[in-house]
Amino acid sequence: MKKIIDVVAGIIQNKEKEILCVKRSGEMSLPNLWEFPGGKIEEGETVFEALRRELWEELEIVGDISEEIFSETLYEYEKIKINLICIEVKNISEEPILKEHSEKLWLKRGELDKLQWAPADRATVKKLQRESK
Repeated sequence: MKKIIDVVAGIIQNKEKEILCVKRSGEMSLPNLWEFPGGKIEEGETVFEALRRELWEELEIVGDISEEIFSETLYEYEKIKINLICIEVKNISEEPILKEHSEKLWLKRGELDKLQWAPADRATVKKLQRESK
């Protein structure tokens, strides 16, 4: 049986209502695919604490993290299962600085499907697009 890894990601929205999309570097697993920034939830952390930590570690930003989960997706990769928990974030402190990713884009919800997304993120992209209509 595959181990399930809990991962949290931020749906970061700027003042123009664009969503931050980050591209995984060529050295990461799932290289060059797009995702919402975040990472593994560490033992003893809430999803909200984990997101706050990950956003600082990966992008050097803080923001207003929603108190509600936007989406939760269980996705089975070849070797592991990911439980991806996405939470909306607004009013970020400054422009994100990429520490792990190779590229970033700010896109309107209706434009998100132009990118090649990591499989676990695709359900959240679809939900964001449905809500934009």
